Amino acid sequence: MPLSEEELRLLEQMERALVEEDPKLASALRGTTMRRSARRRALLAVAAFTVGVVVLMTGAITEWWFVGILGFVIMLASATIGVSSLRTQRVSPASDPRTADHPSHGFTLIEGGKSGRGRRQRRQSSDTSFMERLEERWRHRREGNGGF
Repeated sequence: MPLSEEELRLLEQMERALVEEDPKLASALRGTTMRRSARRRALLAVAAFTVGVVVLMTGAITEWWFVGILGFVIMLASATIGVSSLRTQRVSPASDPRTADHPSHGFTLIEGGKSGRGRRQRRQSSDTSFMERLEERWRHRREGNGGF
């Protein structure tokens, strides 16, 4: 149910007051600092990965195996950090169609509803268990192939 004009105006006033009173809290609610730090971690991970490739190739060229192993470990650690930081980045509120035209300008909406619940309920409401269905399939196979 959409908000009325009065509710939108009140919400906008409350958000402005929050930003004026505590800008750090407003920033944390928007998630901009988390995105910024995750982006920074991802860029540092790319730089460290590049350094790891250089160290690995140096170890391969000079035939010092421990330098090559060190380069591989650097690459592995930086790739792990980079992937985890990219996963923590959220969709920016400006590109989110649910909040683009909303006056909250960056506070995210949480959609309600029954999305994804129907399939789980159907599975739980079945009369037979998973093992019983597998046993029934096995019996059909054995009967259809002459016992083998």
